[in-house]
Amino acid sequence: MARRTSRTPRSRTVPASRGAVTADSPCPCGLSAPYGECCGRLHTGTATAPTPEALMRSRYTAFAVLDAPYLLRTWAPATRPERLDLDPGTRWTGLEILETTDGSAFHTTGTVTFRARFREAGRGGELLERSRFERHEGAWVYVDGTFPG
Repeated sequence: MARRTSRTPRSRTVPASRGAVTADSPCPCGLSAPYGECCGRLHTGTATAPTPEALMRSRYTAFAVLDAPYLLRTWAPATRPERLDLDPGTRWTGLEILETTDGSAFHTTGTVTFRARFREAGRGGELLERSRFERHEGAWVYVDGTFPG
């Protein structure tokens, strides 16, 4: 079971220039549940990701809503940067999960290969990554990623 904190849940919004994401908004991760019932629960700490894929989706959404503290909290201590500066000029526009391996309740590691689309400086781009995840103190955390060719 994951460690819980006594932190009070907070609402997350995206700057108005990109359109506000509220609890009732569609979740940026692409699943059908609204943000508050999907990735928002993980961002506020009221739930933890049950699988590497769920963690990947919540981390993608954290990039979209500029939640650097969540990204750092869900990064393996051995590979976590000291700080993370997110670019508010990058607009994340879509996530596609291509493949997952392991990551069930019976595993201690897992991978997620995904394609994330974005717009930056008026131009579109995409990131293709195979991310590695492991359990740390009972919770899934992001370890690192490679960029398949």
